[in-house]
Amino acid sequence: MEGVLLIEGLKFREIDGERLIVAVVCDENKNVLMVAFMNEEALKKTLETGYMHYYSTSRKKLWKKGEESGNYQKLIKVYADCDKDCLLFIVKQHGNACHEGYYSCFHYKLENGKFVLTEEYYK
Repeated sequence: MEGVLLIEGLKFREIDGERLIVAVVCDENKNVLMVAFMNEEALKKTLETGYMHYYSTSRKKLWKKGEESGNYQKLIKVYADCDKDCLLFIVKQHGNACHEGYYSCFHYKLENGKFVLTEEYYK
């Protein structure tokens, strides 16, 4: 993949003083795993290495998914939305995606006005 060509057409937004773009991450079966932010450096590292990198808005730093947990994401495909202000990544998920130990970060479902856990703990 050619990182420079992809990045040139994208629309990064300024958030907390950083130029960021939304990254939606799905597995090969189109299950949504997580949503995160990327800066240009995270996107370039992802394209160069083939492993997902993100920008943490809370820690104000670049991070590689799985660097601490071992639950890394191998890049398969990248898509941009029609406005080129959001990216969709298809990945091979190794382990869980959620830092709480679940396969997906989206494991709460709204039922009767309350969010309830809908996924078993993933190991």
